[in-house]
Amino acid sequence: MSERPLAIDLFSGCGGMSLGLEAAGFDIVASVEIDPIHSLIHHYNFPYGATICQDIAQLSSQELLEAVKNQGFGSRIDLIAGGPPCQGFSTMGKRQVDDPRNQLIFEYVRIVSEIKPKYFILENVPGMKTNKYQPLLQEFVKQFDNYGYSVIQPIQVLDASLYGAPQKRKRLIILGYRHDVLPLKYPDYTNLNTNQSAVFKSVRVAIDDLSKIPVFIGQDYGVENSKLNYSQSRKSFATQPKGVYALCHQRARTNLVWGHLGSKHTETSIKRFAATIPGKKEKISHFFKLAPDGLSNTLRAGTSRNRGAHTAPRPIHYQLPRCISIREAARLHTFPDWFQFHRTIWHGFREIGNAVIPLLAKHLGTEIINHLDVDLSSLEIKKLQPIDSALLSYKMEQAANFWQVDSEVIPKRKQNK
Repeated sequence: MSERPLAIDLFSGCGGMSLGLEAAGFDIVASVEIDPIHSLIHHYNFPYGATICQDIAQLSSQELLEAVKNQGFGSRIDLIAGGPPCQGFSTMGKRQVDDPRNQLIFEYVRIVSEIKPKYFILENVPGMKTNKYQPLLQEFVKQFDNYGYSVIQPIQVLDASLYGAPQKRKRLIILGYRHDVLPLKYPDYTNLNTNQSAVFKSVRVAIDDLSKIPVFIGQDYGVENSKLNYSQSRKSFATQPKGVYALCHQRARTNLVWGHLGSKHTETSIKRFAATIPGKKEKISHFFKLAPDGLSNTLRAGTSRNRGAHTAPRPIHYQLPRCISIREAARLHTFPDWFQFHRTIWHGFREIGNAVIPLLAKHLGTEIINHLDVDLSSLEIKKLQPIDSALLSYKMEQAANFWQVDSEVIPKRKQNK
């Protein structure tokens, strides 16, 4: 098959899963995301597909396929991927079996059962595999079996660092296939091509060239890509798709790299950060200080708008007495420098912290591509039309107006006193 297989990304966020699947050879023909700002970021990065800013529970499969058709694609979908909101399964806080967010996985089942793709990927937090959630997980598998799908057993928790990411990040991955197609297996990290998979094998490899650029405070002005080093192991971060992202479509980009926005620290904090040993936590803030030749700790999203809108604790740079910037976090998450995020620290870090690591998503997508008899050498790589970069700075009200949805679909941010 020389045409790109078609994938839909549910609960897409900014597009970490979408990016990895496109890098594997898929076209992302539609995404569904309830957050208006995250939807804008996905739309900016994947302008060729249909971006649907809507509650999935209110979306019919017919509407979804009609949106795909309106973008010029066919209705035969090869893959549906998605990660329903995970807070109800998280081991970080109190787990609630009856958390209404947990029911979103069955909306995912509904969409898959109605559209009937050949394969599906569901990503979530490891907490979903705990004993407390076994009845829910068993019901999930049973429903898929009733709809003509098999789920690969045993369900596995994968660590992205084993697939080449410079970050310890464990995620539960559920893989399924229609009964009439070739069965899947989890990608084997023990036989990965070193040149492709281990390009981000340490924190230093991922972000060292960014260390020479002072972070911006308050406003991001962009950095000329000529000031960064994209040779050898860093070529996959280049401002045009290369390395592990070589199969991605060509985006219209300038020579500027964005996201080098950081926080202003007090002199006291700076001294404490400088005194902290790499690989250890700073004693007052409990921020983890990165070890240059080690892996990043798991980057997290922080709290939602109705819980104070706090960014999650960000790691301290291994060499500089400051927390990492948005672009450094993106690199540690394996996003290339051409991929764009919201221009504010809060939204930018939430997008990265919520995202699937693209490199892991690529390995998952490649496993499926190998079962679809796709000729990767003949896949078309398009030059995409530019999108207005002003979208990357929209506030919630502007984003909601763009999508013509209620601006309070995500509760308003509470002001901290």
